[in-house]
Amino acid sequence: MPSTQVVFQRPAEARRVLLLLLPDVHVQDMAGPVQAIYEASRLGGAYQLSYCGVERRVRSAQGLVLSGLEPLPRPRDGDLVIIPGMSSASLDDLDHVPGDWLREAHRAGARLASVCSGAFALARAGLLDERRCTTHWKLIDRLRLRCPRARVLDDRLFVEDSGIITSAGVASGIDMALALIEQDFGPIVVSRAAREMVVYLRRNGEHQQLSVYLDHRTHLHPGIHRVQDWLVAHPERKPTLAGLARIASMSPRHLARTFRRATGLTPKQFAARVKVQVARDLLDDPQRSVECIAANCGFEDARQLRRLWKRSFGISIGAFRAARKEVAQ
Repeated sequence: MPSTQVVFQRPAEARRVLLLLLPDVHVQDMAGPVQAIYEASRLGGAYQLSYCGVERRVRSAQGLVLSGLEPLPRPRDGDLVIIPGMSSASLDDLDHVPGDWLREAHRAGARLASVCSGAFALARAGLLDERRCTTHWKLIDRLRLRCPRARVLDDRLFVEDSGIITSAGVASGIDMALALIEQDFGPIVVSRAAREMVVYLRRNGEHQQLSVYLDHRTHLHPGIHRVQDWLVAHPERKPTLAGLARIASMSPRHLARTFRRATGLTPKQFAARVKVQVARDLLDDPQRSVECIAANCGFEDARQLRRLWKRSFGISIGAFRAARKEVAQ
């Protein structure tokens, strides 16, 4: 087994995140996603945060004055623009929304993400027309009236449609930010950020299946998290309980008991689920053979992978690949 020291590998270039702060912004709508992105940057990801506005200063809905805001920069491909929500009382007059800039950002290839009533800024810019979206439950009907061409959905934490992401109220901005972090830097980075914030990783109503990278992670035991991180990072290995116990700084017997209590699985069961999940990810590449994927995931042979796959998903690998190909077309 390797050393238990964890070294976070940072990407070569940081992704730019632009916070568009409008008058009467809600502090929590801004702070939640910012904290998630900040933690991700410390734990293996890389973001560059900028606080922007049409004016140099805005007063929040809670009375806090935010000053020193940067002018709106020229947007570029790969940017993430976050629009926190504003006070409901300010939604009748949105002349201050920089609609031209938001449209330019979308054309340039930036992702635009709103929290709560921030969706009204996107609607003002005409970016919700013919798109699925959501907002705070109290504002759903109001958004439907304001933007009749939008497909406004109820009971969703967040919705993504063609680079436009909208979320419901307050805490759902954190859920949305974690989902975007996972897209950018993968499941290990987002699980680290979520643990640092002591939040439970949730999914929106459209998520089709569970992910072993994120599930079984609601506990707060650091030793078990280290073992899970190692198993996810080394699916090709065949770990021993003694080796995993050294990573967790426990005895093998104590690890087995604690791991099951924290996750509901044995270390062996969790490792098997990781291997199947990694195989699933690799199967999206049609150039990879099942034999090659089995070897990369630490299976004895392709037959063992096929057997475990059928038991996990209820269909054959061939049927899975055919269905994925049909969806892609």
